[in-house]
Amino acid sequence: MAAAASRAARRVLSQRLFTASRHLHASAPDGSAREASTSFIHPAAIVHPDAAIGQGVSIGPFCTVGASARIGDACQLHTGSHVMGHTELGEGCVVLNGAILGADLPGRTIIGENNVIGNYAVVGVKCQDLKYKSGEECFLHIGNNNEIREYCSIHRSSKASDCTVIGDSNLIMGSCHIAHDCKIGNSNIFANNTLFGGHVVVEDYTHTAGAVVVHQFCHIGSFSFLGGGSVVAQDVPRYMMVAGDRAELRGLNLEGLRRNGFSDQEVRSLRKAYRKVFMPASTCQSSFEDRLAELGREIELLESPSVSSMVESIRTSFEQGRRGICKFRSWNIS
Repeated sequence: MAAAASRAARRVLSQRLFTASRHLHASAPDGSAREASTSFIHPAAIVHPDAAIGQGVSIGPFCTVGASARIGDACQLHTGSHVMGHTELGEGCVVLNGAILGADLPGRTIIGENNVIGNYAVVGVKCQDLKYKSGEECFLHIGNNNEIREYCSIHRSSKASDCTVIGDSNLIMGSCHIAHDCKIGNSNIFANNTLFGGHVVVEDYTHTAGAVVVHQFCHIGSFSFLGGGSVVAQDVPRYMMVAGDRAELRGLNLEGLRRNGFSDQEVRSLRKAYRKVFMPASTCQSSFEDRLAELGREIELLESPSVSSMVESIRTSFEQGRRGICKFRSWNIS
């Protein structure tokens, strides 16, 4: 009987804790609570009374939410996840077990709507750049509809004048790393263990296979493909495929172009342009620069927006401060 009474008392206490947790902020006299009564906060979670909590939010056990955090409507924080520092989480985000968002640093981490942050991912923490000065503001901005899988690490910028940026609709698979000041576009797919050094720029619709390493300050052009295990030390022009250590051009990313709706005519134009620059006839004595200049005079080919974009991508890679493009060899792309 005594044991039964004890269990009943614990159930009543648990229910009271649950009810108090749900209405903690809503009953604050100054109206500064920022949690809607429809939200659920587990009694084992620690949520600072100054945190801004939207409607329909679910915060699981052993989570922590800091004083400056803002959690958008319908977000889910699973067991043991943490939102720290000046971190804003947009509507409909899901933060899975053990993930850490933000840090108690000057600056801000902004995460858009409908993002999924995987188990034990670390997003918006201090960079690993030794030039970072303690106390300086640093920033991370992530767009909407991204899936960031387990054990990924994404760092804030290394200085107040810059920002690490990730666009929309990217799939960032397990154990990827995006370093300080990177600029990631939209609709990219990074397979497991893809590692980007600082200041890397990735455009849109790129695809990396697993275990790819990209040197700092490199540019990865739209619709390109980086083969598994590649070590990329120079720029990858748009529409191209690279592989190897150090990565070399291996032709056009034909399968990627087809999957992304490029017409047969566009693909033919790109193949013709690629051959002119990177696959000269054995009797051709002109230099790479001469062949690129000659392509720039091919009015008919340049009428294709894709060819013009490819030429621009190659040329800008040789501007001051850039790393040039990956080396190439005469691989057959037919």
